[in-house]
Amino acid sequence: MTGKRIKAAATKVEKGKPYALKDAVALLKVGSPKFDQTVDVAINLGIDPTQSDQMVRGMVGMPNGLGKTVRVAVFAKGDKAELAKKAGADIVGGDDLAEMIQKGEMNFDVCIATPDMMGTVGKIGKILGPRGLMPNPKLGTVTPDVEKAVKAAKAGQVEFKVEKAGIIHAGVGKVSFSEAAISENVVSFIAAVNRAKPAGVKGNYIKKISISATMGPGITLDLTEVLGLVA
Repeated sequence: MTGKRIKAAATKVEKGKPYALKDAVALLKVGSPKFDQTVDVAINLGIDPTQSDQMVRGMVGMPNGLGKTVRVAVFAKGDKAELAKKAGADIVGGDDLAEMIQKGEMNFDVCIATPDMMGTVGKIGKILGPRGLMPNPKLGTVTPDVEKAVKAAKAGQVEFKVEKAGIIHAGVGKVSFSEAAISENVVSFIAAVNRAKPAGVKGNYIKKISISATMGPGITLDLTEVLGLVA
C-alpha cells in the first residue's frame, strides 16, 4: 500500500511547476505512508562553494521543533556542568566523556562545550568532525552559556552547511505537523539561509527551493512568493 500511496502523491505534483508554499505543504500530506516522514528542504544557491569566502553555514531554531528527541552531550565542569544537567543535557563530562567517544560510544545528536574544555575536545576532533558533531563557536555550540545552548538544542535546532554542488539540505519537521507549523518551520529555515549570504556573492543568491517528504517527490516553491515571506 505504501508504494501505491507514494505513486498517488507523485501524480499530484507537476514537475517543474512552482507552487505557493501553502499549496506545496498541502501536497506533502497527500498519500503519506503510515510512518511519520521528515519534511526536507533543498535550496540551490548561486555561489561557488570552492571559494572560502562563499561558505554558507549556520544554525537555526525551529519555531515548532523537529518532532524528534534530540540527545545532547556537553563538555563542561563544575558549576557549568551542573547547569547543563539542569537544562536537560543527556551526557555531561570532561575527560571521561572524551574516553567514551574514543571507544565509539556516541549516543548523542548534538555536542556542546564550554571554551575552557576545547583542549579536551580538540583531542577527539578527528572523531567528532567527520560526523558533524564538533562544537563550533560560530554555531553557538562552544559557549559559556551552556544552559541556553542545551535548551536551544533540545527545542529543535537545524544546522546547515552548503555542499560542493552549492546545495543546502535539511530536515525541518514531520509530515504529521499541522500545515501552519510546517510552513513556519520552512520559512524560518529559508530566512536563516538568506541571512547567511556571503558578502562576496553577486547575482541571485537563492536560485531554487524545493520541499519533499522522505518518500515523496520534490515540490518546487514559487521563489518570488517564498522570498517575499522571509524578507
